[in-house]
Amino acid sequence: VHLLDILAFRSGPAAGLFLSLTRRCPLHCGHCSTRSTMHAEQYDEAPFVRLVASFTPQVRPDVLWLTGGEPLLRPRLVERLAERAREAGTTTALLSGMWFAESGPSPSVARGLRAVDHVSASIDRFHETEVPRQAVLRQLSGLLDEGRDVSVHLVVDGPDDPYFHDAVRDIRTTLDDGCPIHVSLLAPVGRGVDQARSSLAAASSDPQPCELASWPVAVYDGTVIACCSQLAVDGPIPEHLRLGHAAVDGWDVIRERALTRPMVRALRTYGPGWIADRYGSGGCDGYCETCLVLSDDPDVAARVEAHMQRPGIDTLEQRAAALAPTAGRWVAPPFAELLELGHAVPA
Repeated sequence: VHLLDILAFRSGPAAGLFLSLTRRCPLHCGHCSTRSTMHAEQYDEAPFVRLVASFTPQVRPDVLWLTGGEPLLRPRLVERLAERAREAGTTTALLSGMWFAESGPSPSVARGLRAVDHVSASIDRFHETEVPRQAVLRQLSGLLDEGRDVSVHLVVDGPDDPYFHDAVRDIRTTLDDGCPIHVSLLAPVGRGVDQARSSLAAASSDPQPCELASWPVAVYDGTVIACCSQLAVDGPIPEHLRLGHAAVDGWDVIRERALTRPMVRALRTYGPGWIADRYGSGGCDGYCETCLVLSDDPDVAARVEAHMQRPGIDTLEQRAAALAPTAGRWVAPPFAELLELGHAVPA
């Protein structure tokens, strides 16, 4: 499954599900948004297994995206989840730091890599201090030779970053333009706070529909939330973003809550700044920061619920959904064409 085909679902509410299988990682990248270490949180696998086992061909996410930390530290869990998701008709993708690239994957890691439908590898100047780029590209080349679908997640400072041009040239040459490249800018979260040149987006009192409240996320302990912002994942999780827990709630319940909860619908339609300005006490300095404090005022949720029951709100929701990014717009315009590498054009 090509990355573009996966991203085509990215804006659809509950069209996908992120599973953060662990916060542990053997790497020490200076920009890590999760501040992962080998001593970080890792909980029992049972809630993740239970949630994916609740998928049915009739009620399932189109995409299951496995992340962490480093999800391939739990390769047997990755294999188990991918197999169960496939039975229900769900595509599975995985993002890895490829810590094993130089020496090669162990048999269990190799099985995990081949169990999923798409493997995305992180490459950036921080990873390269611990995992050589050519070693990662060698692993991706082997997967491509087997007919597997792969991509590169490339983090850069901006389009004028010399590293960006060097890395893209190398990736395209080595993999013969067969591997899409998803470029994102270094974000000031986690350990990246000390590295990024950009700042988090500011909240506005004008409608700014939230693009991060489309796919639910099962975080490290199995709590399921409505937002994939790292600030929300790290917690404390505000009540208005909680959708349940993988240990007790199946996908049918999580999906229904993601689609119908008034606050989540309002975030997708208006964004947190508009909600805070209209029904709260005003926004904070940042877009996500404003969202995280909406539950501090117990009256906000009731006011928003009343608003979302007004006639015509369904039409506004549909308009906001229509304006959500298409697959190629999940990256900045200078980088969008790199997503198309290796994508077969229909005859």
